[in-house]
Amino acid sequence: MTSASLPEPPRARRVETTRIHHGESVSDPYEWLRDKSAPEVIAHLEAENAYTAAMTADQEPLRQAIFEELKARVQETDLSVPVAYRGWWYYSRTTEGEQYARECRVLVADTPGGVPGPPPQLVDGTPPEGEQVLLDGPALAQGHEFFAVGSTDVSHDGTRFAYAVDTTGDERYDLVITEVPTDPTVTGVVGRVIDNQVTGIGYGLVFSLDGRQVYYTRNDDAWRQFQVWRHEIGTPVEQDVLVHDETDERFWVGVGSSRDDRWIVIVTGSKTTSETWLVDSADPDATPRVVAPREEGVEYDVEPAGEVLLITHNAAHQDFELAVAPADATSRDRWRTVLTPGEGERVVGVEAFSAYAVVVMRKDGLTALSVLDRPRPDELAAPRPLEFDEPIYTVHPGDNLDYDATWLRISYQSLVTPPCVYDVDLATLGRTLRKRTEVLGGVDLDDYEQRREWATAPDGTRVPISLVYRKGTRPDGTHPGMLYAYGSYEACTDPWFSFLRFSLLDRGFVWALAHVRGGGEMGRAWYDQGKTLAKRNTFTDFVACGEHLVQTGWVAPDRLVAEGGSAGGLLIGAVANIAPDLFRALHAQVPFVDALTTILDPSLPLTVGEWEEWGDPLHDPEVYRYMRGYSPYENIAPRRYPAILATTSLNDTRVFYVEPAKWVARLRETVTNDPAERPVLLQTEMVAGHGGVSGRYDAWRQAAFEWAWLMTQAGVTR
Repeated sequence: MTSASLPEPPRARRVETTRIHHGESVSDPYEWLRDKSAPEVIAHLEAENAYTAAMTADQEPLRQAIFEELKARVQETDLSVPVAYRGWWYYSRTTEGEQYARECRVLVADTPGGVPGPPPQLVDGTPPEGEQVLLDGPALAQGHEFFAVGSTDVSHDGTRFAYAVDTTGDERYDLVITEVPTDPTVTGVVGRVIDNQVTGIGYGLVFSLDGRQVYYTRNDDAWRQFQVWRHEIGTPVEQDVLVHDETDERFWVGVGSSRDDRWIVIVTGSKTTSETWLVDSADPDATPRVVAPREEGVEYDVEPAGEVLLITHNAAHQDFELAVAPADATSRDRWRTVLTPGEGERVVGVEAFSAYAVVVMRKDGLTALSVLDRPRPDELAAPRPLEFDEPIYTVHPGDNLDYDATWLRISYQSLVTPPCVYDVDLATLGRTLRKRTEVLGGVDLDDYEQRREWATAPDGTRVPISLVYRKGTRPDGTHPGMLYAYGSYEACTDPWFSFLRFSLLDRGFVWALAHVRGGGEMGRAWYDQGKTLAKRNTFTDFVACGEHLVQTGWVAPDRLVAEGGSAGGLLIGAVANIAPDLFRALHAQVPFVDALTTILDPSLPLTVGEWEEWGDPLHDPEVYRYMRGYSPYENIAPRRYPAILATTSLNDTRVFYVEPAKWVARLRETVTNDPAERPVLLQTEMVAGHGGVSGRYDAWRQAAFEWAWLMTQAGVTR
């Protein structure tokens, strides 16, 4: 496409708005785009979509090829590894051609020795005999452009099933409770709706022990989960009981239940401080009891374990410790440390069973699991680590619902190993493979390899990079490359397997995952060095990783592209300003690119709770100046930038669509790019949320669109 044949890009009109903080007056001419109820705003977004469609029309054959390749690799009719729970096997099931899954169960059949019979399986795609469908995703999604299931729970006796549904993408859910038969001869789609009065709830959903009541959360006007309520099934919602009300605007609230069934667990937490309350599950009317009053800067998680509580906390060690306390503890005075992290370790959490505990850790930048025997309720033996052969991998506990289990279900994957489910014998650590996800489409996994590289940041810090590529690829400076990172909230972006990624690798790409500061891959200090007044380290780490790929020859200097989403989209926007010559193209997904405007406004969703992550620019001039210096929207310069694609969703509650809309408008009026060579594009999903479109095939097409654009920019067009 030549410059002469290009369509005219949309130009948002300028409406001068002035922001004044800490003695500085800042012009923001595109703030008017925030009003999504205005017809002019919707018309502008639709014009941007039309422009993006026209500018990418020639990529349709490539994205169709990517979609078909992905579809061919995935076992579309499939069944998850069933989990035995109170006499039933529970699992999810997908069917070829359908966008959404079904949640199902089959009765556990006992063999003559009293041993549970084999779990259900698909035979030639046929659903298991005796299947009860608890949630029929394809049926429930009919008539909705967007459909997502939030939390679910099944009552202790298996007679009731609760689920939450969102049909707009704004992550506000409606609660549905069904009555399901325990008669195994009743099969097919089961469940009679007995209550759907509760609407607009958040995440977290749990039945009382008797199944008569259900706990749920509410969001305030700033989309903060701040309350836990109890609903008596079948009674008017006006009679619901407020169980916990969190008045500190920094804190979120969640609700769940303990594995031993004794407790309803209410957790409140900010970015730096937490607190846990317990309610006797057999007495839902009981007053919640605090495990330890909150102390500023102290985070702790509670895992009830019969007569004791197992607690991970950072009261004495920045990388957390494991402590044990009596079940009736109400203060930190009764905690006793039983495990401290070693060099290069971080204690992440603990899973409790009647005779064992499993500690979730990070070690040398990787995930790790260790098993501890419990000879007595308050005694834990020395940890026995699970060992794995690959140099780069990700392992996590899976669905472990039985408190008396003597085995542990884990999930394992790497950049070259598809997701695997193992059962680990907790006594011997022997592993039984329950499922290795099939990779179809003629893919030979032996054709690919992974490695770990280390970049050096400007301050001398070594930053890990995980790479994957086709075997035989050599660092000769010719390959296209894609770099990805997140880098906020101590979230660890661990290596994961991707069916889609083969479409890159088979076209010669090197794909790299940068483990930048702001994440938690290397422990709590790694996070602390990439937040608030050290946030720039996240961006310069990413730039250092990109430079390392080019300097070592893994990627050609003019063929490096990158992407990141949400807070990772902030990263993408920041490096566009910091190192525009390093990247050929950038994809910013639901990007937090107008960070300063958002964090200055406490009336917006999430803002007050975010001050512990980014700092408080509203009240602190130093934080204001620091954020003003890196916020992408504030720092666009009149020079050539990489090609930029911003993707967003109109109903996103976490990062409003207005941020990328404003960013693109300012980029387009400022940068000196030739739009034929390095366009600036905005794509808005008009019915979707933070995660984009909801159906799996629609999500695949969206991913194919995004990657076809990045590939084309890197010189790969077929």
